[in-house]
Amino acid sequence: MKTHQTLRIAAVALLLSATLMGKAQPYQPTPEVLAARETFQDDKLGIFIHWGIYSMLGNGEWVMNNRDINYQEYTKLASGFYPSRFDADAWVRAIKASGAKYITITSRHHDGFSMWGTHASPYNVVDATPFGRDVLKEMAEACQRHGIRLHFYYSHLDWQRTDYPLGRTGRKLGRPTNQQDWTSYRQFMDRQLTELLTNYGPIGAIWFDGVWDHDSDAQPFDWQLRSQYDLIHRLQPACMVANNHHLTPFEGEDIQIFERDLPGENKAGMSGQGVSPLPLETCETMNRTWGYNICDNDYKSVSEIIHLLVRAAGKNANLLLNIGPQPNGELPAVALQRLGEIGQWMSVYGPTVQGTRGGDVEPHEWGVSTRKGKKLFIHILSLSDESLFVPLKGMKVRSAVEYASRRKIAFTRVDGGVVLHLGEVPTAIDFVVELD
Repeated sequence: MKTHQTLRIAAVALLLSATLMGKAQPYQPTPEVLAARETFQDDKLGIFIHWGIYSMLGNGEWVMNNRDINYQEYTKLASGFYPSRFDADAWVRAIKASGAKYITITSRHHDGFSMWGTHASPYNVVDATPFGRDVLKEMAEACQRHGIRLHFYYSHLDWQRTDYPLGRTGRKLGRPTNQQDWTSYRQFMDRQLTELLTNYGPIGAIWFDGVWDHDSDAQPFDWQLRSQYDLIHRLQPACMVANNHHLTPFEGEDIQIFERDLPGENKAGMSGQGVSPLPLETCETMNRTWGYNICDNDYKSVSEIIHLLVRAAGKNANLLLNIGPQPNGELPAVALQRLGEIGQWMSVYGPTVQGTRGGDVEPHEWGVSTRKGKKLFIHILSLSDESLFVPLKGMKVRSAVEYASRRKIAFTRVDGGVVLHLGEVPTAIDFVVELD
């Protein structure tokens, strides 16, 4: 993931967008992609997995760049990577029990190491490590067994390959500067994407990251994204395309991503773009870092995670919650605990977020609303009163019940909505009132 973001003026962003898209014809999503988008919006919760040889250093996925590790020295990590406790089936079972519907896993991060047996480079988990097993293949098979959709994260930038056109990161890693070759690098990426979409069964989405590496170029860099997106859609007509470029979506994309922010917010400084009509996804860490960090035990509480999930649903977005597995192949114990706690909540309240869309009541400090058919769910997350005014202009409320207990909630019709009389100040993580 990207941990630092430079400010960009609107004119540069617009010029970059125009350059990236060229004169391609308007994107016409296939019926398969349109159906996949609907299913994706129903899911509401996915689990992000950042895992690679960087986990061995226990300092996050950006350690190669942040510590200025020479690219030839860094590659030696692969010869010691042996995650003896990796069990794809156990991972997927734990994730499914949380209520999550899909997994997005790093196939290749910025350090250039591929977590599958790619034929495009020997620098991969099968050929370069004593482990010798195809992580993505095992994950794909486990996901298919347990009915979990699989998405692949794929980095557009590469700190290891010498043909990658040098961007603003990875400049102190010792790579030669006279071997950059965009044509060669683009062919390498397309070959890898073809493998991922040919040999691993149905893939729900390709989740790109790294376009921002060239956001400081004197002349906007032409990533030729549209032709790459078209390749993906040809190989798997139901596969969606997402790109974490922190700009408004480009032609050919099916999902809009917000990093560390809910749509329409920009607290982390990477999500100032407008909100599109595409399916939305917020990605966020479970602790503070994406890749495994041995010093990072600052995990969000289950209450914080549920509030993130519910507030995302109220903005018609999914939450993609990250876990950084340990170098031995295990998910951290606290992450497993959080998955179990989320699953307990979802076993009761999952239907109030999954299969819903953002509700008729705009998000407030007290909470949000979600809608499923004629049912409107009022999610009260923070309230210090026993009553709540719910603005519902032009809507008639027939009944109100507390979702979990089915206890009737008294209400009074007033101009512009209803006042819910809760009887007490809510103390639950999410006090849900179901309005019919």
